[in-house]
Amino acid sequence: MSRQPAPGIPTPAGCGRRRLRTAEILAVGSELTTGETRDTNGGELAASLAGAGVTIRRIVALPDDMTLVSDALVHALAEADLVVTTGGLGPTPDDLTREAIAAVVGERPEADPGLESWLREIFERRGIPFPVVNRKQAWLIPSATAIPNAGGTAPGWWVDRPDGRVLVALPGPPHEMRPLWHQWVLPRLAERGLGDGRVARTLRTTGIGESHVAELLGEALLRGTNPVVATYARAEAVDVRVSAVDEGTSTAGGGLTADAIVDATLTEVRAALGRHVWAEGATTWSQAMSAALTAHHWTLAIEETGTRGALVGLLAEADGLRAARVLDAGAEAHSAGDLEARASDVAAAAGTDVGLVLIAAPEGADTVARIAIALPARTSFVERRVFLQGSAGRLRAGLAAAAALLEAVAVTAG
Repeated sequence: MSRQPAPGIPTPAGCGRRRLRTAEILAVGSELTTGETRDTNGGELAASLAGAGVTIRRIVALPDDMTLVSDALVHALAEADLVVTTGGLGPTPDDLTREAIAAVVGERPEADPGLESWLREIFERRGIPFPVVNRKQAWLIPSATAIPNAGGTAPGWWVDRPDGRVLVALPGPPHEMRPLWHQWVLPRLAERGLGDGRVARTLRTTGIGESHVAELLGEALLRGTNPVVATYARAEAVDVRVSAVDEGTSTAGGGLTADAIVDATLTEVRAALGRHVWAEGATTWSQAMSAALTAHHWTLAIEETGTRGALVGLLAEADGLRAARVLDAGAEAHSAGDLEARASDVAAAAGTDVGLVLIAAPEGADTVARIAIALPARTSFVERRVFLQGSAGRLRAGLAAAAALLEAVAVTAG
């Protein structure tokens, strides 16, 4: 994009000084309201903002309808300090987010010469004539600043309102939305004053259900107001999120900082949950395994049976994973010693430091995962019964194997 915005966006003259404490998120696109596509952007944006202490009032999916989108914008700008839209920034007539924003703020969009030149250059590089319909993607209104989009042809908009509210319009494809949000928008929102100064950190757990997590943490901890401790069941983990504000800005009093409160609470949570905690933040299994293997300069080979690749799916992006073999269900039963020997053979055949064999099979209403791990100095075997059969049971078997491997690698001296 030829026109480069300033590193930060100062509050324009006449705009009120408003801390951005509340937000509404509008996902625009008929494909969302007809069920053809699921809105994943809303959840990602909400999590990002909630981590900064912003209260999310609503997440709304809207069809490509000028009246409905305009009405939603009017409501959001009246109720929230920050409004974020995703989608509706394409070149076709049914992409109406720009038109709706312009109508709501009472400004006329016009093609920006710098943006239009940038767009035309994209098509020239591809050897494609510039379609007239794409010219609307170069539109701006007087109160909008273009948000550069290196991954597509739809720049976002940052719109300042006279009362200090901010409206951000982002493209709908997640691979375009994410870099604009994290690299461009969030830093500028932070400059304006985002949220209530809340500090939040998350612990990731495995091998334990959400209800058991809650039982171990206790009602007193889960019902507190500063810190706030909340549990979230994900497909790959149960997360425990701890957040707090400085006691000087809460009703508690006492003067502790938010960081100090969170640190102390995380220590308490770790003590309660013990070995079930395997990571912090948004760490994936691949990232956690990468760190563990890299610490020893080790490589890994996997053989799994009866899981349809559940374990490989979890660890596919791990640095150090050199070989993976997925076999059909129905393997004959083997002793723990046989499986440990097989794990050593898997590592030897692939030329890796670590080998893992996972065999999963339904048993009763559940799935039994038999896991053998061969490390340079020792082998081990564990058996886990996980909840349910089918795809859920296969995923849990993969998670059990990933957890066993991570623990084995992490506790081994280099």
